[in-house]
Amino acid sequence: MSQPRIFGSVDELRAAVGEQLGWTAWQEVDQKQVDLFAEATGDHQWIHVDPEKAALGPFGGTIAHGYLTLSLIPSLTPQLFTVEGVRMGVNYGVNKVRFPAPVPTGSRVRATAVVDDVSEVGGGFQLVTRVTIEREGGDKPVCVAETVARFYL
Repeated sequence: MSQPRIFGSVDELRAAVGEQLGWTAWQEVDQKQVDLFAEATGDHQWIHVDPEKAALGPFGGTIAHGYLTLSLIPSLTPQLFTVEGVRMGVNYGVNKVRFPAPVPTGSRVRATAVVDDVSEVGGGFQLVTRVTIEREGGDKPVCVAETVARFYL
């Protein structure tokens, strides 16, 4: 894991466009987390929550929901960067998301991000980052998302 990059101004963020911001620590995605996500969302598809049936399925066991993998981003990105001198930051949306590979339950994942764009918006600025989550031992990313955050001064 690299140290989080600290951005103290919009100009520092603009200067970082195109830069990769290191890697987070590895984080395990276990069956309990998958089951809790299924409860929270109502998505109880067997490939996620039925280990016996999933063992006979295409992945040889249960896998995390794609949206569970996506939902890890807010807990992972603070390990990559922080923005100082703002009143608050909010998730504004996602422009594009792909799940190129599954996350077998019990896998460890980590993330990296690239600053794609910084633009001014009323009262602050908008930051677009391309976040890539990979699985330990995997050959393809498990999630690639172009996230949009707004920071208010």
